[in-house]
Amino acid sequence: MLRRASYIDRPMGPTAPRRRPLVYSSPRASSQHCLSDVAANGRLHNYDYRVKASFDRIVPVLQQLSGLQHERSFIADAQRLAKEQLGFELPLPILEMAWVTQLDMRRLFAWCVFEIYEQTSKSFFETDPLDGASAADFERLLIDCGFHLLDITPCADGRLAHAIAFGLRIPFSCVRRRPHAGAMFDVENTVDRWVKTEHLRFRESKPNSAHEPTRYLKAVVYHFSSLNPSHEGCAAHASNDAAAAAAGMERLQAFRVAVENSFCCGASVDLLLLGIDTDTDAIRVHVPDRDSKAPLDQWLDAKDVYESTCSLSPQGAREKILQMVKAAVQGELDQGMVRFIARLFENNISQIDYVKEFHDGAYADAGHAERFIGVGIGFKEIHLRNLTYFAHVDTVEESTADLDVGVKIFTGLNVARGLPIPVVVRFDYRGKVPGARQRAISHGERVIAAIKQRYSDLYQQGLLHLLLSVRDRDRFVAAETVSSSITFPTPGGH
Repeated sequence: MLRRASYIDRPMGPTAPRRRPLVYSSPRASSQHCLSDVAANGRLHNYDYRVKASFDRIVPVLQQLSGLQHERSFIADAQRLAKEQLGFELPLPILEMAWVTQLDMRRLFAWCVFEIYEQTSKSFFETDPLDGASAADFERLLIDCGFHLLDITPCADGRLAHAIAFGLRIPFSCVRRRPHAGAMFDVENTVDRWVKTEHLRFRESKPNSAHEPTRYLKAVVYHFSSLNPSHEGCAAHASNDAAAAAAGMERLQAFRVAVENSFCCGASVDLLLLGIDTDTDAIRVHVPDRDSKAPLDQWLDAKDVYESTCSLSPQGAREKILQMVKAAVQGELDQGMVRFIARLFENNISQIDYVKEFHDGAYADAGHAERFIGVGIGFKEIHLRNLTYFAHVDTVEESTADLDVGVKIFTGLNVARGLPIPVVVRFDYRGKVPGARQRAISHGERVIAAIKQRYSDLYQQGLLHLLLSVRDRDRFVAAETVSSSITFPTPGGH
C-alpha cells in the first residue's frame, strides 16, 4: 500500500520500554521476518549496549565519588572505583584538590566523556565491530544498480546517527555521510564534492571505470515520530513532517539544478528522499521515477512492506518487495533505482525486528539522549543512535544553526542538571598530503576559539568543555587527541 501524508500511525499505551542490558545469543524468534538477519541483529545490539553503557556509567561513578571525597583513603578508593567501573584511572590533579575544596565534578565528567570517546574510537578501528571495512558486495550492488557513489545527508539529530549502519544496513565505507540539522546540506559544498568525485572517476577510474554509465546518487534522510509526531519530530522543522520532506526535496533539486547549470550533465545525478521513524526505525521512501521526480505526499512504508512479506519465503518476499516498489513509481521506471530501493527495504526489515526484539517495538529514549556533541569533519566511527549530536562544520560562522541546535539540546540534557556540555572537535585529513595534519589541527583550533567566543557564558562557567582530535582518513586508524580545555598544572590528563 502506498502511504499518503495524511496517514499517521498513533499507537496507544506506554511508549517508553526499558532497554534490556543483555548479550544476545538466542535463536530466531518465530515472530521475526523471514528476511531478518538475526545474527547481525545480535552483534549490533551487543556493540550498541557495550558502548553506551560505558558512557552511562560515568554519572553513577561520580555520584559515589561525591560521597567519598572527604575520606582519608579517597584517592586510592576513587582510582580503584574508576578502574573497576570505567576501565581507567582519573586525573590525579583533580582528585588531589578534593581535600581543599569540593571535587570538580564538571571537569571530571567532561574528562571521562572524552576518555571514553577516545577508547570508543580506538576500539572501532581495531576491531571493526560493524564489519564495514570490507564492503565489496555492496559496492558491486551500487554499480550494478547504476550508481558510482552514494552520498547521504541525514539530519544531525543523534536519533539518526545509526541510520546508515543500523537502519539501512549499509557498510559505512560505502557511503559519503554528511549530517546537517534538518538534513539541510550545503548545496555549493555538495557540488564541489561532486566535482572531485567525477574528477577521480575520469582521471583515476575511482570508484569505478568512467566507461560505465553510472550516476552520483544524492540522498536525504529526514525523520519523524509515529508515537509523538507533534513533539518528537525534527526540531529544525518544528516537528512538521511535511515541512521536513519538502525542505529535503528542495535541497536535492537545488543540487541537481546546480550541476545542470554549471556542467550540463544533470543526468549523472540521481536523487532519493527517505524518512525514518525515530521510534521504530521503519523507513519510508518517496520512490522516484527515472527523472528523480517523487511525490512529497506519498511514500512506500517499510511497515507495509514488512506486513505484506512476513509470511512468504525469502525469495517470495524479495519478489514481492520489488513489485511494491515498482507499483509506487509514478512515471517511467528506473530498474536500477527500483532494485536499490528494494534492497534498502529488505535491509530495514532486519532493523524493524531489531527494535522489536531489543526495545519492545519502540525506543525508550524517544527524545534526545546524546552523550556528546561532535563538531567538524569526520567521525567515521560514530554509528550509534543517540550517542552523538553531530554538527558538520567547516567554520562556525557558516554552521551556527547546527551548533545552536546542538547546544540547545545539551542545555536541556546536561546544563539543566549542572553538568557541562562535552564537545569533540574533529577534523580528518589525508596523511598522504604534506602538511595536512597540521592544517587540520590549525583548522580545529580556529573552530574551538570561535566556539569559546560564541558560547562564552557556558565556557566561563565550566559548563562547556572541548576536545580537539584529528584523524588520518587515508588509514583505518583511530582519532588522535591533540588538546583539551581540561588542563592541569602538572603533567596528566588530555
